[in-house]
Amino acid sequence: MSEQATADNPITAVLEATQRYLTTVAGLTEEQLREPSVLPGWTRAHVVAHVALNAHGFAGALRGLRTGTPTPVYASDEQRDADIESYAAASLEQLQAFTQMQCLRIAGELNMLKAVGSVERTPGGTVLSVVDVVELRWREVEIHHADLGLDYSPADWPATFAAYLVEEAAWDRGEEFTATLHAQDIGKTFRVGAGGHGIAGTAGALAWWLVGRGTGDDLVAIRGLPTLGPWKRRTRVQ
Repeated sequence: MSEQATADNPITAVLEATQRYLTTVAGLTEEQLREPSVLPGWTRAHVVAHVALNAHGFAGALRGLRTGTPTPVYASDEQRDADIESYAAASLEQLQAFTQMQCLRIAGELNMLKAVGSVERTPGGTVLSVVDVVELRWREVEIHHADLGLDYSPADWPATFAAYLVEEAAWDRGEEFTATLHAQDIGKTFRVGAGGHGIAGTAGALAWWLVGRGTGDDLVAIRGLPTLGPWKRRTRVQ
């Protein structure tokens, strides 16, 4: 996790974010579930299915780490995508029950998490440290909660998460453009690349735009906003 912007207790942050998310999922109607989400091509059912399957994958991988039976998060990217499509077709009640069960599973594994170790995302693929897993799950829950396009939005993100995401996404965008970001609500400044012309707004609005969701209409830019491509994570050199 970033050294400058992180929760005091990352696991607690994940669990609290999960409770907020579960409250939203529990209140969904069948009609809402089938409506489009913020993500192009995905209904809310796709988002809910993905978040639950991500919990399932991480819980299985962490259990494998704990018991000495290495288990990847996903069998393959193709299987991951197929599972999302399959579960997105389930009924509201089935998705709600599956979500609750998988969130409980990963909560249990996080509460037993050891400080060292790593898992594979897919067999022979990206290796994730346990710190990576906690960070990734935090991001999955908070961002996709907002992706549902209901009452929960980036304005509802805890300040620690919004600051973390601005910093991470600013780093990721550093090869696309340069700017100095002013998160006015939390009084922090972040650089994209070497820094440059100013872009101001709330931390949540800045992060939402940086990860390719928002249009940036709620931001103020001295020289206008650059056109962003899809959000891609950059590897940090340790």
